[in-house]
Amino acid sequence: MSKLFDSVRVGRYTLQNRLVMAPMVRSRAQPDGTPGELAAEYYSQRADVGLIVAEGTQPSDDGQGYMATMGIYTDAHVAGWKKVVDAVHAKGCRIFIQLMHVGRMFHPDNTPHRRSQGVAPSAIAPGEVIFTPRGMQDIPVPRALTTEEVRQTVQDFRYAASRAVEAGADGVEIHGANAYLVQQFFAPSANVRTDEYGGSIENRARFAIEVATAIAEEIGADRTAIRLSPGVTIYGIDEGEEGPDLYRYLVPELGKLGLAYVHIKDNGNEPLLADIRKLWKGALILNRPGRPRERIGADVASGLAELESYGLMVLANPDFVERLKADAPMNPADPSTFFGGTERGYTDYPALGAGKGV
Repeated sequence: MSKLFDSVRVGRYTLQNRLVMAPMVRSRAQPDGTPGELAAEYYSQRADVGLIVAEGTQPSDDGQGYMATMGIYTDAHVAGWKKVVDAVHAKGCRIFIQLMHVGRMFHPDNTPHRRSQGVAPSAIAPGEVIFTPRGMQDIPVPRALTTEEVRQTVQDFRYAASRAVEAGADGVEIHGANAYLVQQFFAPSANVRTDEYGGSIENRARFAIEVATAIAEEIGADRTAIRLSPGVTIYGIDEGEEGPDLYRYLVPELGKLGLAYVHIKDNGNEPLLADIRKLWKGALILNRPGRPRERIGADVASGLAELESYGLMVLANPDFVERLKADAPMNPADPSTFFGGTERGYTDYPALGAGKGV
């Protein structure tokens, strides 16, 4: 595990260690998408990691689908995020803002002041329910984006990235995972388009590549990153038999851009993960949900990844790195406080010496 505490070069930055806070939506934004009053404290508490990837943040009105999520495309958003970024930088940590367009993962009750229908590659509902102010409801059928609207969405990502850097963020991570818009383009279960964004592997990967290219042009490739979850099957996503080959095509294409890193959420396909490691020449962050504590550091030690990311353990332990170094017990996470609420389960998890862990 000791190698985890070594510094590492990622893009244009040298990070203080190889541990990453994974992005986790907390649904505590103000109604207009500005970070909530406690966001700066929440993130700065956890800035003993080398890199924070801040929660999924919509790049436009159309990108929002859940309640009380943050945005990064208005002056108010920029001002709010600047407080967060400054607080994290004061602790010596770097922070990338994750740009998340939810696509069809949308319900109008969650954005009553914005629009009444979700947008997606094709007019196919995921067949799932979503939390709303009126409880769990079916996700409605989205509207298929026109070809010109797809191109405009690429520009929305570009603009959001420029605003993130304006707020002082060290870079942005494109959310290309977990069944949101970018991955919806990958999956035949969500994409039956007949234009240049559908059909072949090359066409279904086109949107992701164009988004990454646009952002790299805008803020620099060494401040641009992407998260992928090959083979995920949540929320109606099925990448089909060609799924692994899509990633074997996509990863080298992204590599040509010289991005800061690729962040992989592991879904159990070890042969594909090994192929991605061979194909990706830059920094690789690996996230293994549910990784047991005794396996922390194993992927960095083996050379499979340069960094490892953690979600719930960092959420519940603001001094995550210190606890690892001391082999100290970890606070358990409280699922009832994950989304929405106040400081409970957000900024009140105790540090070492202030409470008991497990």
